[in-house]
Amino acid sequence: MRLQKYLAHAGICSRRKAEEHILNGFVQVNTYVVKELGTKVDPSKDKVLFKGQPVILKIATSKIYIALNKPVGVISSCSHQNAKIVLDLVKVDERIYPVGRLDKDSKGLLLLTNDGDLHNKLSHPSFNHEKEYIVTTREPVSDASLLSMARGIMIEKKKTRKAKVKRLSGSSFCITLKQGRNRQIRKMVAQTGNKVDMLKRVRIANINLGSLKKGQWRYLSPKEIKGLTG
Repeated sequence: MRLQKYLAHAGICSRRKAEEHILNGFVQVNTYVVKELGTKVDPSKDKVLFKGQPVILKIATSKIYIALNKPVGVISSCSHQNAKIVLDLVKVDERIYPVGRLDKDSKGLLLLTNDGDLHNKLSHPSFNHEKEYIVTTREPVSDASLLSMARGIMIEKKKTRKAKVKRLSGSSFCITLKQGRNRQIRKMVAQTGNKVDMLKRVRIANINLGSLKKGQWRYLSPKEIKGLTG
């Protein structure tokens, strides 16, 4: 196993940060300081130390699945200098990662897990999982604009996939996507000459936000997990 992967799996830091620690000479393998990226270690034989402290790799890590109601202003990242991140809201012993992103100005449902396979599955558009959002716009939204978003809109020379769109009021609608391009809904609304005032994600695949309060989180139920991983 590569040393940076060992450190990440032990919950010390991300792989990218582990590379920095290795280059800075903070990591020892047995009695030697290692500064070479890509160095391999045998968890059953080698003793790894980080800043002089032993790093213990758990052989079997239980899988964790969490739903969070992300507030506006919190970043969907594992680390970000001088900013509040989602991991500040979710306190668990295991290292977990957000599945996909929800931009800083948006709120609502975000999933976090340490299941790498599920993370890849939900992050890739080829799996066709749905994400449902409630959107409020600055100006009234026309029927033509809703139809245009449902059929697909050109953004940065690429057309968005078809979406399910339902009007909720004069300036709000529900939209369900099967893709997740960067700030996609905000850009779609901008293409219609309007601007997003509020964006809230209420569902990812079979997981609903429900009555989960802002800033609160919960573990997924066995039934929900089966629906995601099955």
